[in-house]
Amino acid sequence: MAAERRVPTQDDVLGYFETLSNWGRWGEEDERGTLNHVTDEVRLAAARAVRHGRSVSCAWEVAVPGEMERSTMSCPCAADMPGAENMPSPVFANDRRWGFSSERLGLTFHGNTVTHLDSPCHLFWDGLMYNGRPHALVDPEKGSAWAAVTAAADGIVTRGVLLDVAAVRGVPWLEPGEAVHPGDLEEAERRQGVRVRSGDAVLLRTGHGRARHEAGASGGFTQAGWHASCLPWLHEREAALIGADTPQDVQPSGYDDVLMPVHAVSLVAMGLWLLDNCDLEACAATAAELGQWDFQLAVAPVRFAGTSGSPVNPIATF
Repeated sequence: MAAERRVPTQDDVLGYFETLSNWGRWGEEDERGTLNHVTDEVRLAAARAVRHGRSVSCAWEVAVPGEMERSTMSCPCAADMPGAENMPSPVFANDRRWGFSSERLGLTFHGNTVTHLDSPCHLFWDGLMYNGRPHALVDPEKGSAWAAVTAAADGIVTRGVLLDVAAVRGVPWLEPGEAVHPGDLEEAERRQGVRVRSGDAVLLRTGHGRARHEAGASGGFTQAGWHASCLPWLHEREAALIGADTPQDVQPSGYDDVLMPVHAVSLVAMGLWLLDNCDLEACAATAAELGQWDFQLAVAPVRFAGTSGSPVNPIATF
């Protein structure tokens, strides 16, 4: 494994809010942040990464009960629906062959289990969001007027690169609290014969997905993940999006005054969008089988107005 770089001090990490900032880089009105790295040329290159035509999901199923509140209406015969006789179409009152079911759903997708996309308005630092906008732009009723998930309304289609750090270390999964450093990322690149480039989505496999499949989701806050030292590396490589099979940050972070430095610096300073809680086991198995660690990644957030993210089902196509 490559020699590790010096582990940054807390002052170094706090300095990242300035040294890694993308504020103004794409203009004062920019809400897309690092998604600006995904150019037409990057999307075309991502399409060329499809060499086998095989697609796999990188998301967990949203479970009921537990992660989602659900009420379901099941009507075997629409003519028996209350008020059917008053509907404008006589079909409701007369046709006794068709029925339907429908649902009302409610979920809190931020957290440690549901696969979701974080938009830049999800976090504040010193009361500010990405590109220097005040937190007051987030209204309790209307949501955020700045850098909400609708800034990615056209979807995120780019080249994805899976870096399997668990495999690099020769373990089924990293233990809770184990940190991933730039040396691990570069060793994964060498081992897999791939290199992260501008506009890529970088997906980190710690193996937590395998542990979750075998033992279920853990309720603790201690987790493996990106160390803050990866942030300059991701900035230098111009990653458009990062994801992990955990909620991103290693916990504990190692910094008393910065609870989640990867979240905070990425979303607020860099405008770097995050894919939390991916299930990367099928993606890793497919990559290993095909000997191909890059692919086209498609992420289509729901256009929830003013919302700080969206549950998503990222699709990797090899």
